[in-house]
Amino acid sequence: MTPSSNSADQSTESSGLTPQQRLESSNTRLVDAGIATIKDMETLRACVAYENANQRRVLILHRLKRRADEIRAEVE
Repeated sequence: MTPSSNSADQSTESSGLTPQQRLESSNTRLVDAGIATIKDMETLRACVAYENANQRRVLILHRLKRRADEIRAEVE
């Protein structure tokens, strides 16, 4: 990992994973697991910001949107 001044790179939740750790794997199962374990909107927003600033992978952004919908449904 390289140091970055981007706050999205540094944002972690209770699991201690950064957006980079959640999203930067060539193994799609690990990426899916990283997204599935997001429990709050703050972490999700940090992951979206990280993805937009780095890879901009449409499939990953769609998965993040789906997870956001799930988190919102849990709150209702």
